[in-house]
Amino acid sequence: MFDYARIALAVPEVSVGGVKENTEKIIGKIKEANEKKADFIVFPELSVTGYTCADLFFQKTLLENAVLSLNKIAHLSEDVDAVIIAGAPLQIGGKLFDCACVFSGGRICALIPKTLLSESEKRWFSSPDELGIKEIMSEEIGVYPSYKIPVSPYIVLEGKEGVKFAVEAGDTLGAPVNTGAYLSLCGAQIVFNICASKEIVAKREFALNEAKSLSSKGINVYACVSAGKSESTSDAVYSGKSIVAENGKIVSENENFIDGDYILFSDVDLGKIKADKIKKKDFSAEAKKLFCDRDVQNVRLYGVNPYKSKLRSDGKLAKIKKMPFVPSDKEELKKRCLAIFDMQVAGLEKRLQKAAEKAIVGVSGGLDSTLALLVSVKAMEKLGRKSENVIGITMPGFGTTSRTHDNAWNLMKELGIETREISIKESCLKHFEDIGHDAEVHDVTYENAQARERTQILMDVANKNNALVCGTGDLSEIALGWCTYNGDHMSMYGVNSGVPKTLLRWMIETIAESGIFGEKAGEILKDIAATPISPELLPPDKDGKMTQKTEDSVGPYALHDFFTYYAVRYGFSPEKIYVLANRAFEDEFDAETVKKWLKVFCRRFFTQQFKRNCSPDGIKIGSVGLSPKGEWIMASDADFADWAEIIDRL
Repeated sequence: MFDYARIALAVPEVSVGGVKENTEKIIGKIKEANEKKADFIVFPELSVTGYTCADLFFQKTLLENAVLSLNKIAHLSEDVDAVIIAGAPLQIGGKLFDCACVFSGGRICALIPKTLLSESEKRWFSSPDELGIKEIMSEEIGVYPSYKIPVSPYIVLEGKEGVKFAVEAGDTLGAPVNTGAYLSLCGAQIVFNICASKEIVAKREFALNEAKSLSSKGINVYACVSAGKSESTSDAVYSGKSIVAENGKIVSENENFIDGDYILFSDVDLGKIKADKIKKKDFSAEAKKLFCDRDVQNVRLYGVNPYKSKLRSDGKLAKIKKMPFVPSDKEELKKRCLAIFDMQVAGLEKRLQKAAEKAIVGVSGGLDSTLALLVSVKAMEKLGRKSENVIGITMPGFGTTSRTHDNAWNLMKELGIETREISIKESCLKHFEDIGHDAEVHDVTYENAQARERTQILMDVANKNNALVCGTGDLSEIALGWCTYNGDHMSMYGVNSGVPKTLLRWMIETIAESGIFGEKAGEILKDIAATPISPELLPPDKDGKMTQKTEDSVGPYALHDFFTYYAVRYGFSPEKIYVLANRAFEDEFDAETVKKWLKVFCRRFFTQQFKRNCSPDGIKIGSVGLSPKGEWIMASDADFADWAEIIDRL
């Protein structure tokens, strides 16, 4: 459902050499995982016999019992709506191989021999280079009835709903090159690694980092399951670790450092994987020519589950963040905010170096203009120019409150920039008179005239002072078109264009706490961060408090940033976005509220593209960008009727 697949990584208790006992425990785990609607049930390397059998691998009794075990698991798979993967030693062509065995629909669908054998493993097992074949009849290894089984490390399998997956045997996380990377180039969306990892100090952290890296570079789900603590401890302890990484992020791992006799369940979002594989052209024939050897050039695709077509996962085990642009960890959030600030400063610094001596910012006392001001001041410092080269202009209008006005003015003074105050009230009233608009009618004309008057002031002062107007609009406003065309929509450089609204407040708070601009400025910044978001275009109430709050009109930015992330980053359908939003915000918004604002988002995102198509330059900050110069290219007249129809049916 919605491209979610449920993975069960199972580490049963092992009796080393006790194949019959191991088989019963494996079958028990399969039944348990099947009841919980797993789509893939995966066991460690050599799980049928135990990894640490050593010279017992030469014993006929052990090998014959392993084949009987495979027959049992294959037979069971006919009644299990999941792909099963387990490890066993197998004799093929008179040689012994450490194999990952893939079961589905009553058959063994593939045998994947281990490629990277250690020196000790070479005592028992042969390399796949010694196979000499790519297919084998099942009866040749003692499995019945008779059918062909592909045998190769270079196999991509296609399962339910066209999901492509691959399997590699052995602890390859530390290898400079592994087959999983090659098979990702050949289309694998999930790479399963079944291994027996000897635990040493700091190895788990290394494994987590490697899994993240492999899933990111391969654009895949990388799921690793290792032999557990019940293996023989003659030479080492086996960790029993299970790790699932999705496109560069760890989505789940087992709890205990040394573990065994458990199943780790994870829901992975293959929609994300499919979206990125479509977008990124690294996964092309040219990439395979560059990075893959002759064997990988001949990677073959085999199908499993031809008659069981639907993934069973409902995605409920997946963790859905409310704010996908905002890191959950506080330290990571702080680092992210400061890194973004440095990127903004670097972008503006280069533009000022080439285009102008000074920078001009319209400072309202709100989040957007505050961040633009801070970026401008720091860029001047980096250029070795005086802070007075930043001209801050506060332009009180009909909706300006004393809180925002005072914060803007006090911050400008504290930063030591050139400060100006130019009221727009009289000029707007004259303009209303000129165009025949009643100043008591507080409609879109009333609001937009103020935004355009402010922009005209900024542009004209810039011309007069050889200055660059720094735009304040952020990514969220650009997505919704929540800006006045040729008003705050326009500038000479958009320093905030890549920063979403949900991250802005954290940016200001982080800068305040870091002390970059001093203690007093930090206190002002904290109050600005606590001020409600408003364009302040409508008059305040009798107590001087703002009456116009943006989120009352356009909707909660938390929801809109969520919608933007999944619509732009992954191209998800409105139905899937709706379901994810309801799960993420179940304690905050009811389903009707989510639906209401999703429809607003869809309408505005489509109809406001004409504003994005003529927006000023501004650097990309994260994985989502809306620049028409390459990040988001869309016709201004695109029709959103099909999307709206889906939302109406929700």
